[in-house]
Amino acid sequence: MKSLLYKYRKFFIVLTVFSVITLSLFYSALKPQKTLPIYNPADVNPEMVDSTVQYKSKYHTIADFSFVNQNGDTITQKNYEGKVYVADFFFTTCGSICPKMTTNLADVQKAVLNNPKVMLLSHTVFPEVDSIPVLKAYAIKHGVVDSKWNLVTGDKKEIYTMARKSYLAVKLGRPDQLYDMVHTENFVLVDQKRRVRGFYDGTNKEDVKRLIEDINFLCEE
Repeated sequence: MKSLLYKYRKFFIVLTVFSVITLSLFYSALKPQKTLPIYNPADVNPEMVDSTVQYKSKYHTIADFSFVNQNGDTITQKNYEGKVYVADFFFTTCGSICPKMTTNLADVQKAVLNNPKVMLLSHTVFPEVDSIPVLKAYAIKHGVVDSKWNLVTGDKKEIYTMARKSYLAVKLGRPDQLYDMVHTENFVLVDQKRRVRGFYDGTNKEDVKRLIEDINFLCEE
């Protein structure tokens, strides 16, 4: 028996290698390929979307914008051109979900700090309170890296429009107050073509981990 095995050892080695390669190829073929959806207003909870765009079912992209960041610099879509980025909505005096969201977004910043393809963008929903000095103090407190993460303020109507018409991520506030907003825990993932590719619970560590994985996936897409 031993002599027989020795005689045909090359055949068995080749057969084993061939079997391993074949099984690997079958596994790769059967394993579902990772994809990320492209979100349009019609795909999202209507509570988060302005009524004027709720019908839109394709070709949705983030609109042009112009805000001012924690350093007093004007930030537009040009600063994010060709980038994968994460957007969210917050306010500095929020004592409920914002601290946890900011901490988790700081973890995202740490994960992408050396990746020039990725940036972060946080919009205040209370621009009447969150002035440039207030945003700067908040940025310093939470370790914001200026080149990576912009905290922006501006005209409340424009922020409202971006939140509900572009990012599809903020609920209506009191109906008696024009452009009132109730921010949510959503982190919004935007790709290099300004398309919405994902929504994540910014208070949930597992969702934030998934966000980081999806960021890396988009960078290689």
